[in-house]
Parts: sequence; C-alpha cells; structure tokens
Amino acid sequence: MTEYWYNVKTHEVEEDAMSDWTQLIGPYKTRAEAEHALEKVKARNESWEKGEED
Repeated sequence: MTEYWYNVKTHEVEEDAMSDWTQLIGPYKTRAEAEHALEKVKARNESWEKGEED
C-alpha cells in the first residue's frame, strides 16, 4: 500500500518517504491528503493555541 508524505523543504508530495524523515509530514493515505498537510498542521496549531488561552 502506497503512503504519501509532504516534504516541507521542497513543498512536494512524495510516495513512500524518499527524503530524510526530518523533512517529512505524514504518512497520509492519499496524495490529496498529503497536498493539504500544511493546512491541517496550521488548523491543529490554531486549535491548540486557543485551548491554551482559555
């Protein structure tokens, strides 16, 4: 089963983690999920920060 990773250095999606682990976010089940990885990270960070302020 193919896994997809988002490379934060190149801003590209990779199949089966070809780059160094320190540059990758994932794994994701689909290419589309990996393409939106930074959006998901940003939303989680904002949610976490709001929880800290309350």
